[in-house]
Amino acid sequence: MSRLSNIRRLLSPKSIAVVGGREAAEVIRQCRLMGYSGDIWPVNPKRETLGDLACFADIASLPSAPDAAFIAIPRGPAVETIAQLAERGAGGAVCYASGFSETSDGHPYHEALLAKAGDLAVVGPNCYGLLNYLDGAALWPDQHGGEKIGRGVAIISQSGNIGISLTMQERSLPLSYMISVGNQTILSFADYIEALCEDDRVTAIGLHVEGIDDIPAFCRAVEKARQKRVPIIVLKAGGSEIGAQLTMSHTSSLAGSDTLYSTLFNRIGVARVFTLSELIETLKFLHVVGPAKGTNIASLSCSGGEAALMADLGSKLDLQFGAIPEQQKSELQIQMGEKVTVSNPFDYHTYIWGNLDEKAACFTRVMQGGYDVTLLVLDYPKAKLGGAPDWDKALQAMISAQEASGGQAAVISTLPENLPEYARVLLLANGVVPLQGLEDGLKAIKSAAWIGRCWNEISAKNRPTSLRTCQELEGRVTMLDEATAKRLLSGYGLKVPKSKAVAINDAGRTAEEIGFPVVVKAVSADLAHKTEAGGVALNLTSVASVQAAAVGMAQLSDRVLVEQMVTDSVAEIIIGVTRDPQFGLSLVIGTGGVLVELIKDSCALLLPASRDDIHAGLRSLKLFPLMNGYRGKARGDIPALLDAVEAVARFVVENDSRLAELDINPVMVLPEGRGVIVADAMIRMAEREKENNV
Repeated sequence: MSRLSNIRRLLSPKSIAVVGGREAAEVIRQCRLMGYSGDIWPVNPKRETLGDLACFADIASLPSAPDAAFIAIPRGPAVETIAQLAERGAGGAVCYASGFSETSDGHPYHEALLAKAGDLAVVGPNCYGLLNYLDGAALWPDQHGGEKIGRGVAIISQSGNIGISLTMQERSLPLSYMISVGNQTILSFADYIEALCEDDRVTAIGLHVEGIDDIPAFCRAVEKARQKRVPIIVLKAGGSEIGAQLTMSHTSSLAGSDTLYSTLFNRIGVARVFTLSELIETLKFLHVVGPAKGTNIASLSCSGGEAALMADLGSKLDLQFGAIPEQQKSELQIQMGEKVTVSNPFDYHTYIWGNLDEKAACFTRVMQGGYDVTLLVLDYPKAKLGGAPDWDKALQAMISAQEASGGQAAVISTLPENLPEYARVLLLANGVVPLQGLEDGLKAIKSAAWIGRCWNEISAKNRPTSLRTCQELEGRVTMLDEATAKRLLSGYGLKVPKSKAVAINDAGRTAEEIGFPVVVKAVSADLAHKTEAGGVALNLTSVASVQAAAVGMAQLSDRVLVEQMVTDSVAEIIIGVTRDPQFGLSLVIGTGGVLVELIKDSCALLLPASRDDIHAGLRSLKLFPLMNGYRGKARGDIPALLDAVEAVARFVVENDSRLAELDINPVMVLPEGRGVIVADAMIRMAEREKENNV
């Protein structure tokens, strides 16, 4: 069978083998607590029974090849058991043991597992396993907080403890699967996503990610999920910068790995969240609604304070509070009386508090305004204070309003703990979203709407979501001097200033030939940042000043680059390329010049990048209004800048096995119609084999 077929068997097993002692017995207990109805076969040569089930001596003695196995024995025997399961034709296995690639002495076991697993779908090693709340299969050696359900969201976590915590949530998030991936030696996030999105009972997928090893495979799996209409949310842990590894260019400080992950998620339609509570609320919204149609929301509350808080938070998140249409506004004004101001957010006061029919009529009229989501702000009193019948009527009114209007309703509490379980259960059963916590709930709506918009753009523009596989570097990496770097780039259509590299004594005469004003720069393959080293002199207007500047750089180099100075640029841009171990080569565009690292106004672009992608990246920069004719100033030549970035992208593609990094800073953007000029460039490339033999 194929690996994907075996993953399906593993996720929804009709038979489970448990190998080991105490942890294996706990798996049996958890399966029974969940009502698992399939066969369970304990394997332990040292015991007669395990959890009151008769033990088999080994894998060969099992009645048939199990769909799934939980292996809770040390790493050496675990690898041999996995090999036996693969030979027997089992579906998959959870390898609970640690001591593989995550330890200093684990590499041989890691390699042995890779060699012996065959097509067996192996979770882990060094993981908790998986929980299937749809079929009651608990390949999990510990307590968990979920329960058997008919449909729900799947969560894939790189941390077992976070996985446990998410099952313990008291937010009424319906969980279909919880998978703790561990080391991902055999199965990756991409494998799980591909299998899960084929289960029609999975409504959305949440990821807790520390890192993704195979980016192209991940992109393909996400694309499959999009085509199946299964939205994906990710909580990405860690924000380490690759600038610690690549320190030669400014680009390295702008395009860290965390930036590239955000860029990746934006490209492929995966919404990123930053807290566990935001993850839960977003998944809950997606479970009920799916991707939202938009961000035009209505807010209902019986307090002006809540209405103001809603307006403030919603506006910060770029949610829109569209005006209530005139017909509904007129009807509401008649119903509520002149003391109530009809607006959005709508403080409907307490005149109709406790009146189910009046509330239902009020909520229905608001929802008839055509909003993407209508929210009722509602905080229940503590249970120990007695019943809350009037709050219950508000719930019923919102359910009735949704049914009558055909709109989408949600009930949101200002604090997470102020919406009790019975209320959440009632709302979920009627297709109304129970959101807990004002900020997290509004962020959930924003993320769901972003997914919907992104999916539509991908479909409408036939936008590629795949990434090209980057070639590994071939040869020893060296830095080119500026003159060589510019000659190389000019061959791809990039315009460079008139210049000449000469001996120090010839600098003044060369400046006269080029024409003043000029720039003088030290020419050396060892100077990545010439300005900081005193290797750049600007706006020189005489032979004497040029010669003096050149002599002053003698300690840096015996040659200087004398170059025509660009004096009338509209803006300065950086175009960079950096190489990441996971993402390969990527483009960075941003505000350039000497303040590039101070301002850090940049956008990363993964390859391939279309002209539309590049243009969108430029428009995202704070500098863009200046290039676009800010306050009547001259517009920059944006089409020429787009051409330049595209030329750099071609250079990257044609040199991907040699290019380590590139820094073009600044690119001088001239007034409209006059193009752009590369004022400085730094390139680090691997030497070709024939060059190494010279």
